[in-house]
Amino acid sequence: MTFKLLQEFTVKEHIKSALKEDIGFGDITTDYLVPENERIIANLNTRQDGILCGIDIAEMVFKILSNDVKVTKNFKDGDKIKKGDTLAVIEGSARAVLTGERTALNYIQRLSGIATETNKFQEAIGNNKARITDTRKTTPGFRMFEKYAVLTGGARVHRFNLSDCVMIKDNHIQYAGSITKAVEKIRENISHTHKIEIECDTLEQVKEALSVNADIIMLDNMDCALMRKCVEIIQDKALIEASGNVTIETIKEIAQTGVDVISSSAIVAKAKTLDIALDM
Repeated sequence: MTFKLLQEFTVKEHIKSALKEDIGFGDITTDYLVPENERIIANLNTRQDGILCGIDIAEMVFKILSNDVKVTKNFKDGDKIKKGDTLAVIEGSARAVLTGERTALNYIQRLSGIATETNKFQEAIGNNKARITDTRKTTPGFRMFEKYAVLTGGARVHRFNLSDCVMIKDNHIQYAGSITKAVEKIRENISHTHKIEIECDTLEQVKEALSVNADIIMLDNMDCALMRKCVEIIQDKALIEASGNVTIETIKEIAQTGVDVISSSAIVAKAKTLDIALDM
């Protein structure tokens, strides 16, 4: 199994924790109903079109519960899937399959939903250079998977956590007194490998961010006319990110302003789970 962004040992530990939460002291329904050596065959089917994500994670759920489970996958993460497709055939220990069913589906339904929503946003950008990216508005404890789904859906990922990159937001600027003072203080302490991003609400803030050589300038909650002016001023002096009021309907117009990246929490926070089922 290979995962983009995910380490296999980390995935295993997360799955084990999820199984502990779900199984508790035992699956009293399956354990008392199904003989220990019983075997079954089940199909993992999709009831919706979308982008598949989490097929290897779902497989790992069953493998952790029993070595006597074989998963034959017909699709891989990132593939477009259609309603009625059989994504995989699962054969082996009936107890392992029935006990792990919900946990496996929780991963693959959630991740495929995010990948599908992300792909819709990226496709809506059209031929413009901008790429959609996520934010830190993620589910606590599930961020690495949600960001993996964003990447699988064809987008970029933003910083993973607060130590990845400096992002000076409005409250930081308010506290420091100005963008310049905030950057000066931060540069005294950060590593040379860290980039600095500054959130700007006005044209004046953009000019100040340029004067302190910001690596990334975020145009926050600006209308498209103002964003175009900012893009003309910034040019190639910094990476330009647009954020705020990004919807599937507005994203193409935002991309046409010339920004490099468009960030939105919607691709994760508002993504619906994809309807995938395990059918015997």
